[in-house]
Amino acid sequence: MDISLFDYDLPEERIAQTPVQQRDRSRLFVIDRKSGRSYHRHFFELPEFAPNACTLVRNNARVLHARLPGRRPTGGKVECLLLFPEKPEHIWRCLVRPASKLSTKAEFFYGNDYHAVVLEHFGRGEVRVAFDFTDRSMIALSKRIGRMPLPPYIRPSSDDSERAADTDRYQTVFAHPEKTVAAAAPTAGLHFTGELFSALEARGITIRDITLHVGLSTFQPVLSRKVEDHPIQRELYEIPAITLRSIQRHGGRKIVAVGTTTVRTLEDYATKVRRDGPMVSGHAQIEGPFREEAEAFLYPPASFILTDALITNFHLPRSTLMYLVAAFLAPGDARGIKWLKELYAEAIAMKYRFYSYGDAMLIL
Repeated sequence: MDISLFDYDLPEERIAQTPVQQRDRSRLFVIDRKSGRSYHRHFFELPEFAPNACTLVRNNARVLHARLPGRRPTGGKVECLLLFPEKPEHIWRCLVRPASKLSTKAEFFYGNDYHAVVLEHFGRGEVRVAFDFTDRSMIALSKRIGRMPLPPYIRPSSDDSERAADTDRYQTVFAHPEKTVAAAAPTAGLHFTGELFSALEARGITIRDITLHVGLSTFQPVLSRKVEDHPIQRELYEIPAITLRSIQRHGGRKIVAVGTTTVRTLEDYATKVRRDGPMVSGHAQIEGPFREEAEAFLYPPASFILTDALITNFHLPRSTLMYLVAAFLAPGDARGIKWLKELYAEAIAMKYRFYSYGDAMLIL
């Protein structure tokens, strides 16, 4: 399948540079796959459209202040993006620039805050780095000197207060302090407020968490000509016991996934327990927590085992996230590609805001 099928033209002014002032005042494009109908609403109206007595599953990963400043001994600047820790804990997988200036055994530092040595190269700027620092942990160091890893399409701002606000607004309200593991926000969750969760629960909707370590696949461009040839990166995830009980025994309850990271977690889990586990009512009975590496690469004509509805943002052309949404629109069929492009064209005409700080879709 040629990646050009996932091209579309987006006017630059439709790329959201800042979030809306109130999280749940973003717009919501609702698509009913069965009837083909669509609605233009606002996110705070989600309880009106969410399936009755469903289970809403969200990714509670918290974003690291993952962009570390640095210098080479010659004085040249270094940009280091933390991806995930290895063993021992002072060794991290990172993206660095300029990678061509940072060969194996190359050093970089930032004042007296840290000293780093490149241990291994994996190509395309990905390296293994050993850090030496005095903070109690790398997370503490990154919180002190690092910056939020905003996507490159969000232009740097000269307004310090605007960018300082990213510390709050590029985190979901349900991000767990002990799950500070993400190199990018699970952006579909940015639209939620505590009040909105209360309104959903008042309708009998169960809220459950998973944790997926959003990592390199978010930043890695698709370079292959064919969708199938793209080397999707693995990402660690954990499904706690309480969430496992909900998705294993959901009976007639539908499962609504908040974001593509949640879909990837649920579908990877479902595929693996079908392959390896004892089955009860279509799902393996596992006490949990369930920890694995997500290998699922979902693109048309993929089918979905657990996910019944999806909340997601509008994604970049040719991105793996766009592949997943196209597959979800028409499971088991390639017609979701054309439909998604038609929906995106309508959203552009209706002046929806795109990408991380943009508006949302609900696909039922």
